[in-house]
Amino acid sequence: MTAMTPMGRTTSTAAPGGTPALVVVAHGSRDPRALSTVRALLDRVRALRPGLPVHLGHIELNEPLLPDTLAALGDGAAVLAPLLLSRGHHVKRDIPEMAAASPARARVAAPLGPHPLLVDALHDRLVQGGWPVHAGPDHAVVLASAGSRDPDSRTDTARTAALLSARIGAPVVPAYASAAAPTVPEAVRALEARGYRNVAVASYFTAPGRFATECAAAAPWIASPPLGTHPAMARLLLHRYDQAMVKDGETNAPEGARDASTCGSAAWARPATTYAVLARQQNPAHA
Repeated sequence: MTAMTPMGRTTSTAAPGGTPALVVVAHGSRDPRALSTVRALLDRVRALRPGLPVHLGHIELNEPLLPDTLAALGDGAAVLAPLLLSRGHHVKRDIPEMAAASPARARVAAPLGPHPLLVDALHDRLVQGGWPVHAGPDHAVVLASAGSRDPDSRTDTARTAALLSARIGAPVVPAYASAAAPTVPEAVRALEARGYRNVAVASYFTAPGRFATECAAAAPWIASPPLGTHPAMARLLLHRYDQAMVKDGETNAPEGARDASTCGSAAWARPATTYAVLARQQNPAHA
């Protein structure tokens, strides 16, 4: 069970020693549509698993902020599931450091991508935007994501692009709104120069916002809406939660990626410092 504080933050009413809470960690956005989308997505998660305490915490820009959410949990156990699509600084550093500064006994789950469920959502959103059932030889897609300086983030995005390409039977090129190359307009021009006349932009964003709007505006043909509240997103958050609950050496690195694990029987022993420490050790693991 959950309760709302006067400041609008969620707190756990679960008994001590009960089911570890799921804390969905969103980035935060100045676009009000982002917060409403994330809250609606959490409602889907709660509907899929009644009785699981589900909370929201933001890295920045929106309330509740993650440190406030964790403080409300006290010393309870929690799994922090990043509502982020790849590895990067937020997953490797920011979230574990916020968790380590709280009294909560927390594990940090893997980011959402890459994973086949994301490809399900991307494909459905493309079809929703006007993508044909059978792509022609002049069809191609630019997978538009936020971007990061972390090479692991680009690796994860490229893996998702490859999975989507296999699904739709057309080329898919990753591109970025910031911090990495190519940009979405650059990727569009490169595909058009190769003879692709119908270039779609697939919005690889969890919610509406500035980056998603700018990338969609660069589409010469169609652009899909963000992933938002697609049913696969709720299922994937619960999948990451379940992975992080596995003990005794199982891992929670994203499918198609190699990274350190935050899991293991010692992960509940104290606040979640494990991801940052193990990431520095560069221990390979598979999901």
